[in-house]
Amino acid sequence: MEKLLDVFKFRDAQKEAMNLARIGNKYLADTEPWKLAKTDMERVGTILNISLQLVANLAIAFEPFLPFSSERLRKMLNMDNFEWGELGRSDLLPMGHQLNKPELLFEKIEDATIEAQVQKLLDTKKANDEANHKANPVRANIEFDDFLKLDIRVGTVLECQKVPKADKLLQFKIDDGLETRTIVSGIAKYYAPEELTGKQVCFIANLPPRKLKGIVSEGMILSAENHDGSLAVIMPGKEVKPGSEVK
Repeated sequence: MEKLLDVFKFRDAQKEAMNLARIGNKYLADTEPWKLAKTDMERVGTILNISLQLVANLAIAFEPFLPFSSERLRKMLNMDNFEWGELGRSDLLPMGHQLNKPELLFEKIEDATIEAQVQKLLDTKKANDEANHKANPVRANIEFDDFLKLDIRVGTVLECQKVPKADKLLQFKIDDGLETRTIVSGIAKYYAPEELTGKQVCFIANLPPRKLKGIVSEGMILSAENHDGSLAVIMPGKEVKPGSEVK
Protein backbone atom coordinates (compact mmCIF):
# COMPACT_ATOMS: atom_id res chain seq x y z
CA MET A 1 0.00 0.00 0.00
CA GLU A 2 2.72 2.46 0.95
CA LYS A 3 4.50 1.96 -2.38
CA LEU A 4 1.24 2.52 -4.27
CA LEU A 5 0.55 5.73 -2.36
CA ASP A 6 4.09 6.95 -3.03
CA VAL A 7 3.41 6.80 -6.78
CA PHE A 8 -0.10 8.31 -6.41
CA LYS A 9 -1.96 5.11 -7.31
CA PHE A 10 -4.67 5.88 -4.79
CA ARG A 11 -7.34 3.61 -6.26
CA ASP A 12 -5.01 0.60 -6.27
CA ALA A 13 -3.95 1.38 -2.71
CA GLN A 14 -7.58 1.55 -1.63
CA LYS A 15 -8.21 -1.84 -3.26
CA GLU A 16 -5.40 -3.32 -1.16
CA ALA A 17 -7.02 -1.92 1.99
CA MET A 18 -10.37 -3.38 0.95
CA ASN A 19 -8.72 -6.75 0.33
CA LEU A 20 -7.48 -6.74 3.93
CA ALA A 21 -11.04 -6.04 5.13
CA ARG A 22 -12.35 -8.92 2.99
CA ILE A 23 -9.76 -11.25 4.51
CA GLY A 24 -11.03 -10.32 7.97
CA ASN A 25 -14.67 -10.87 7.01
CA LYS A 26 -13.88 -14.25 5.47
CA TYR A 27 -11.82 -15.31 8.47
CA LEU A 28 -14.68 -14.63 10.88
CA ALA A 29 -17.23 -16.28 8.59
CA ASP A 30 -15.07 -19.39 8.19
CA THR A 31 -14.09 -19.82 11.85
CA GLU A 32 -17.57 -19.08 13.30
CA PRO A 33 -16.47 -18.21 16.86
CA TRP A 34 -20.10 -17.80 17.95
CA LYS A 35 -20.53 -21.54 17.50
CA LEU A 36 -17.24 -22.47 19.19
CA ALA A 37 -18.13 -20.42 22.28
CA LYS A 38 -20.01 -23.41 23.72
CA THR A 39 -17.16 -25.88 23.33
CA ASP A 40 -13.75 -24.21 22.92
CA MET A 41 -13.30 -20.78 24.51
CA GLU A 42 -9.53 -20.94 24.09
CA ARG A 43 -9.97 -21.19 20.32
CA VAL A 44 -12.51 -18.36 20.46
CA GLY A 45 -9.93 -16.19 22.23
CA THR A 46 -7.39 -16.88 19.50
CA ILE A 47 -9.90 -16.04 16.76
CA LEU A 48 -10.92 -12.79 18.43
CA ASN A 49 -7.29 -11.79 18.97
CA ILE A 50 -6.46 -12.36 15.29
CA SER A 51 -9.61 -10.48 14.27
CA LEU A 52 -8.75 -7.51 16.49
CA GLN A 53 -5.21 -7.42 15.12
CA LEU A 54 -6.72 -7.27 11.62
CA VAL A 55 -9.00 -4.43 12.70
CA ALA A 56 -6.02 -2.55 14.12
CA ASN A 57 -4.27 -2.93 10.77
CA LEU A 58 -7.39 -1.65 9.03
CA ALA A 59 -7.31 1.47 11.21
CA ILE A 60 -3.87 2.17 9.77
CA ALA A 61 -4.61 1.08 6.19
CA PHE A 62 -7.73 3.23 5.77
CA GLU A 63 -6.34 6.37 7.39
CA PRO A 64 -5.50 8.03 4.01
CA PHE A 65 -9.00 7.33 2.67
CA LEU A 66 -11.26 7.56 5.73
CA PRO A 67 -9.28 9.61 8.25
CA PHE A 68 -12.17 10.41 10.60
CA SER A 69 -13.49 6.84 10.63
CA SER A 70 -9.97 5.51 11.16
CA GLU A 71 -9.54 7.86 14.11
CA ARG A 72 -12.81 6.65 15.67
CA LEU A 73 -11.72 3.06 15.15
CA ARG A 74 -8.35 3.71 16.83
CA LYS A 75 -10.14 5.26 19.80
CA MET A 76 -12.35 2.19 20.18
CA LEU A 77 -9.23 0.02 20.00
CA ASN A 78 -7.46 2.38 22.44
CA MET A 79 -4.60 2.95 19.98
CA ASP A 80 -2.95 6.28 20.77
CA ASN A 81 -0.90 6.51 17.59
CA PHE A 82 0.57 4.41 14.82
CA GLU A 83 3.37 4.32 12.29
CA TRP A 84 3.02 3.24 8.67
CA GLY A 85 5.89 0.85 9.21
CA GLU A 86 3.71 -1.08 11.69
CA LEU A 87 1.16 -1.99 9.01
CA GLY A 88 1.09 -5.77 8.63
CA ARG A 89 2.15 -6.59 12.19
CA SER A 90 0.16 -9.22 14.08
CA ASP A 91 0.86 -7.78 17.54
CA LEU A 92 -0.36 -4.19 17.29
CA LEU A 93 -2.55 -4.84 20.33
CA PRO A 94 -0.43 -6.40 23.12
CA MET A 95 -1.68 -9.12 25.43
CA GLY A 96 -3.98 -7.71 28.10
CA HIS A 97 -4.69 -4.56 26.06
CA GLN A 98 -7.84 -2.79 27.26
CA LEU A 99 -10.33 -1.81 24.57
CA ASN A 100 -12.62 1.20 24.86
CA LYS A 101 -16.40 1.03 24.62
CA PRO A 102 -17.42 -0.01 21.08
CA GLU A 103 -19.83 2.04 19.01
CA LEU A 104 -21.21 1.99 15.47
CA LEU A 105 -18.48 3.01 13.06
CA PHE A 106 -20.92 3.85 10.26
CA GLU A 107 -24.57 4.77 10.56
CA LYS A 108 -27.04 2.88 8.42
CA ILE A 109 -28.30 5.04 5.58
CA GLU A 110 -32.02 4.49 5.08
CA ASP A 111 -33.52 4.30 1.59
CA ALA A 112 -35.52 7.47 2.26
CA THR A 113 -32.30 9.37 2.99
CA ILE A 114 -30.69 8.12 -0.23
CA GLU A 115 -33.78 9.03 -2.25
CA ALA A 116 -33.83 12.51 -0.71
CA GLN A 117 -30.17 13.08 -1.61
CA VAL A 118 -30.68 11.78 -5.15
CA GLN A 119 -33.68 14.09 -5.56
CA LYS A 120 -31.62 16.98 -4.22
CA LEU A 121 -28.94 16.30 -6.84
CA LEU A 122 -31.55 16.06 -9.59
CA ASP A 123 -33.16 19.32 -8.47
CA THR A 124 -29.76 21.03 -8.44
CA LYS A 125 -28.96 19.71 -11.91
CA LYS A 126 -32.34 20.87 -13.18
CA ALA A 127 -31.84 24.34 -11.71
CA ASN A 128 -28.35 24.57 -13.23
CA ASP A 129 -29.63 23.40 -16.62
CA GLU A 130 -32.39 26.01 -16.54
CA ALA A 131 -29.99 28.77 -15.50
CA ASN A 132 -27.46 27.89 -18.20
CA HIS A 133 -29.91 27.06 -20.97
CA LYS A 134 -29.46 28.75 -24.31
CA ALA A 135 -31.79 28.33 -27.25
CA ASN A 136 -30.51 26.48 -30.30
CA PRO A 137 -29.21 28.71 -33.11
CA VAL A 138 -31.77 29.80 -35.70
CA ARG A 139 -31.68 27.60 -38.77
CA ALA A 140 -30.85 28.83 -42.26
CA ASN A 141 -33.44 31.05 -43.94
CA ILE A 142 -36.06 29.47 -46.18
CA GLU A 143 -38.17 30.94 -48.92
CA PHE A 144 -41.51 32.36 -47.80
CA ASP A 145 -43.24 30.25 -50.42
CA ASP A 146 -41.82 27.13 -48.73
CA PHE A 147 -43.45 28.16 -45.47
CA LEU A 148 -46.77 28.74 -47.23
CA LYS A 149 -46.74 25.12 -48.38
CA LEU A 150 -47.33 24.03 -44.76
CA ASP A 151 -51.02 23.76 -43.93
CA ILE A 152 -51.08 24.26 -40.15
CA ARG A 153 -54.51 24.01 -38.58
CA VAL A 154 -56.31 23.77 -35.25
CA GLY A 155 -58.22 20.60 -34.46
CA THR A 156 -60.33 19.45 -31.53
CA VAL A 157 -59.31 16.18 -29.87
CA LEU A 158 -62.35 13.91 -29.83
CA GLU A 159 -60.57 10.81 -28.52
CA CYS A 160 -57.10 10.03 -27.24
CA GLN A 161 -55.65 6.69 -26.21
CA LYS A 162 -52.33 4.96 -25.74
CA VAL A 163 -51.03 2.84 -28.60
CA PRO A 164 -50.62 -0.78 -27.43
CA LYS A 165 -47.01 -1.96 -27.06
CA ALA A 166 -45.69 1.55 -27.73
CA ASP A 167 -44.66 3.51 -24.63
CA LYS A 168 -44.14 6.79 -26.49
CA LEU A 169 -47.20 6.93 -28.75
CA LEU A 170 -50.70 8.34 -28.36
CA GLN A 171 -53.45 7.87 -30.95
CA PHE A 172 -55.78 10.85 -31.56
CA LYS A 173 -59.14 11.20 -33.25
CA ILE A 174 -59.28 14.85 -34.30
CA ASP A 175 -62.09 16.99 -35.68
CA ASP A 176 -60.33 19.08 -38.33
CA GLY A 177 -63.45 21.00 -39.41
CA LEU A 178 -63.92 18.84 -42.50
CA GLU A 179 -63.79 15.30 -41.19
CA THR A 180 -62.37 13.18 -38.40
CA ARG A 181 -58.73 12.24 -38.90
CA THR A 182 -56.32 9.98 -37.03
CA ILE A 183 -52.95 11.28 -35.88
CA VAL A 184 -50.31 9.33 -33.96
CA SER A 185 -47.93 11.40 -31.84
CA GLY A 186 -44.90 10.51 -29.70
CA ILE A 187 -45.93 12.46 -26.59
CA ALA A 188 -47.16 9.67 -24.30
CA LYS A 189 -44.30 10.29 -21.84
CA TYR A 190 -45.56 13.82 -21.21
CA TYR A 191 -49.35 13.56 -21.33
CA ALA A 192 -52.02 11.17 -20.14
CA PRO A 193 -54.77 10.66 -22.76
CA GLU A 194 -57.41 12.30 -20.56
CA GLU A 195 -55.31 15.48 -20.34
CA LEU A 196 -55.74 16.11 -24.06
CA THR A 197 -59.24 14.80 -24.74
CA GLY A 198 -61.49 17.76 -25.55
CA LYS A 199 -58.53 20.13 -26.01
CA GLN A 200 -57.59 21.94 -29.20
CA VAL A 201 -54.17 21.33 -30.75
CA CYS A 202 -52.19 22.68 -33.68
CA PHE A 203 -51.20 20.17 -36.35
CA ILE A 204 -49.76 19.99 -39.86
CA ALA A 205 -52.62 18.84 -42.06
CA ASN A 206 -50.94 18.26 -45.42
CA LEU A 207 -48.22 15.74 -44.63
CA PRO A 208 -48.52 12.44 -46.51
CA PRO A 209 -50.05 9.65 -44.39
CA ARG A 210 -47.59 7.26 -42.75
CA LYS A 211 -47.96 4.10 -40.71
CA LEU A 212 -46.85 4.03 -37.07
CA LYS A 213 -47.28 0.69 -35.26
CA GLY A 214 -49.76 -0.33 -37.94
CA ILE A 215 -51.86 2.84 -37.56
CA VAL A 216 -52.12 5.31 -40.45
CA SER A 217 -51.25 8.77 -39.11
CA GLU A 218 -52.73 11.68 -41.09
CA GLY A 219 -50.71 14.63 -39.86
CA MET A 220 -48.34 15.82 -37.15
CA ILE A 221 -49.29 17.45 -33.86
CA LEU A 222 -46.98 20.37 -33.11
CA SER A 223 -45.10 20.52 -29.81
CA ALA A 224 -42.44 22.73 -28.29
CA GLU A 225 -39.35 20.98 -26.93
CA ASN A 226 -38.17 22.31 -23.57
CA HIS A 227 -34.51 22.47 -22.52
CA ASP A 228 -34.85 19.12 -20.70
CA GLY A 229 -36.24 17.35 -23.77
CA SER A 230 -39.85 17.33 -22.55
CA LEU A 231 -42.59 18.24 -25.01
CA ALA A 232 -45.45 20.72 -24.64
CA VAL A 233 -48.28 20.53 -27.17
CA ILE A 234 -48.99 23.79 -29.01
CA MET A 235 -52.56 24.93 -28.29
CA PRO A 236 -54.43 28.12 -29.24
CA GLY A 237 -54.78 30.72 -26.49
CA LYS A 238 -58.55 30.68 -26.88
CA GLU A 239 -61.03 28.31 -28.49
CA VAL A 240 -61.44 28.59 -32.25
CA LYS A 241 -63.42 26.68 -34.84
CA PRO A 242 -61.94 23.29 -35.77
CA GLY A 243 -60.03 23.63 -39.03
CA SER A 244 -58.92 27.22 -38.37
CA GLU A 245 -55.66 27.90 -40.17
CA VAL A 246 -52.53 29.01 -38.32
CA LYS A 247 -50.99 31.97 -40.14
